[in-house]
Amino acid sequence: MPIINPVKNRYSTFFGFIIYFVFFSFLLRLGLSIFSIAKSELGFISFVIIFFKGLIFDVGVAIFFSLLYSMYLLLLPQRWVKTKFNTIVTYTLLSLMILIAMFSFFAEVTFWAEFESRFNFIAVDYLIYTYEVVNNINESYPLPILIGGMILITIAVLFILVKTNSFSNSFNSKTFFLKRLLITGSTLLIAIFYIFFVSNSWAENKENRYEGELSKAGVYSFFSAFKNNELNYSQFYDQISDEKAFSIIRNELKESNSKFLTEGFSIKRNISADTPTMQPNVMMVTIESLSAEFMTHFGNEEHLMPNLDQLADEGLLFTNMYATGTRTVRGMEALTLSVPPTPGNSIVRRKDNANLSTIGEIFRQHGYQTTFLYGGDGYFDNMNQYFGSNGFNIVDRGRNITVGDNYETTRTIIKDEEVSFENAWGICDEDLFDQAIKNADQHYKKKEPFYDFIMTTSNHRPFTYPAGKIDIPSGSGREGAVKYTDYAIGEFVRKAKLKPWFKNTVIIFVADHCASSAGKNEINIDKYHIPCVVYNLGNQAQKLDKMCSQIDLYPTLFNLMGWNYNSNLFGKDVLKPDYSPRAILGTYQKLAYLKEDSLVILSPQQMVDTYLYVKKTNDQNPAKFPEKLIDKAKAEYQSAYYLYKNGGLKK
Repeated sequence: MPIINPVKNRYSTFFGFIIYFVFFSFLLRLGLSIFSIAKSELGFISFVIIFFKGLIFDVGVAIFFSLLYSMYLLLLPQRWVKTKFNTIVTYTLLSLMILIAMFSFFAEVTFWAEFESRFNFIAVDYLIYTYEVVNNINESYPLPILIGGMILITIAVLFILVKTNSFSNSFNSKTFFLKRLLITGSTLLIAIFYIFFVSNSWAENKENRYEGELSKAGVYSFFSAFKNNELNYSQFYDQISDEKAFSIIRNELKESNSKFLTEGFSIKRNISADTPTMQPNVMMVTIESLSAEFMTHFGNEEHLMPNLDQLADEGLLFTNMYATGTRTVRGMEALTLSVPPTPGNSIVRRKDNANLSTIGEIFRQHGYQTTFLYGGDGYFDNMNQYFGSNGFNIVDRGRNITVGDNYETTRTIIKDEEVSFENAWGICDEDLFDQAIKNADQHYKKKEPFYDFIMTTSNHRPFTYPAGKIDIPSGSGREGAVKYTDYAIGEFVRKAKLKPWFKNTVIIFVADHCASSAGKNEINIDKYHIPCVVYNLGNQAQKLDKMCSQIDLYPTLFNLMGWNYNSNLFGKDVLKPDYSPRAILGTYQKLAYLKEDSLVILSPQQMVDTYLYVKKTNDQNPAKFPEKLIDKAKAEYQSAYYLYKNGGLKK
């Protein structure tokens, strides 16, 4: 029986859509509840809570869906109400709104069938992997029938709206502007109220996950996940007890020169150096998308990086280091926090990421000035907010000095006259390195030791750079960008050597991640292999062949510099005799732990896969491992997630 629409003015279709959206949302929630009733163990009170909270979320989604149409109704002059223009616009907008809503309901059903959850960061992540997702849906469901069904339902709802006079009331009534302003204004205020006061977490229930998930609305959860950039580890991944996780990780982090400061769910410890103390300046050049395979040291025959290859011969070269992820912000997370990746997006892009116990904080406790230098606008990817709210001064190419400045450190904008070349991502690496030298000069003049985090951009599409620098034309591809980046590195070191501060300055060259991550496996280990060179530290050439992670860089460096410090880092000193080689890496969803040739991959739906990794061929062959090894993998990620969620990564 059709649901009667009581509104009899131009907003009749607007309210009609809201009524039917809430009705179909109710049917969806009822269907999911029935589908899950055997597993959920929910009582009558729980279902009352589910449908009450669900109604609140559904109304919110309906308001957001129809907000644009409400604005149209407000601005539409009364003399245009009965025109063909209004008829076409109204039918078109309503058809699109209903069709999109129906497709979202269908998507929720398929998502629930796989994950027993409303949309979350996995759904957000699927936007990145559209080819795989579309093909999976196409192979799993009869798409022509389903698409046809969605269209038929849309037509049916439109037909009901016609029969219940929603359209005729909308086209044949007079609605004065003040009344329209009241309705549309109220709609806008309700939308604002939802944005600021109705959090998706309101639905969550720790005692029974099903109650929380059934209470949510898929579209609302989707945008919440997109905003928060996080996937709940405790909900989607196989776990051991927190007590066991921290017992394992504390045992793994034990070193001959370390002492834990507290008991329980903490990794805070004091590290005592066993080498003479040095206080060099440190400049870390984090190179965009620099795979190890670009260097001659790792088999490249095109001689793309002669300068970095030479520096590797003269410094400490990590030959077997792996990035923790496949994006710049993930590399930044590893290199500033020394923490395993947690599901979803990097901590750099999340809320509540200020005042963390970063590498920069350790430098500042030793009297250093810390600076983040970036050739683009640091507003991108939340970089300025992250570094600025964790004690770093900012030097970037931002156009508006007020953007993102909600921190207490200083921000310096790179001026137009200081730029010789610039593309969409930022200034060329040469210009950025000149900024780094300028910054170092200023600190040296003030007799301040300094630590710089320098993030390059030239090795990035569109692969453009200043003409006449190398023998590969600008914009011709990745190889040219790599070779130009190497050229800029050579010029940077040449200029730095002329400075009075150079003799007491260590320069680190490390990649944020590799150039690509695609391959035959879900996680291709060889696509995480990155170079790392520590240059000008004692001028002793050395190769470090032990398998390690980005998170191990600074614990190793601090010991080489002879520092005593309090550590909240998951990384370890790779040069220690008791160091146990391993790599920690992942995607947004997949979390991998590689110990020698044993690979453990943790995935949503509490999946644990184990493989024997053959480095020579990059093959991953299914294998069975002892629970002890699998528990180590779980402990790394579970403890990292626990500390982030419970403030354990704070200073």
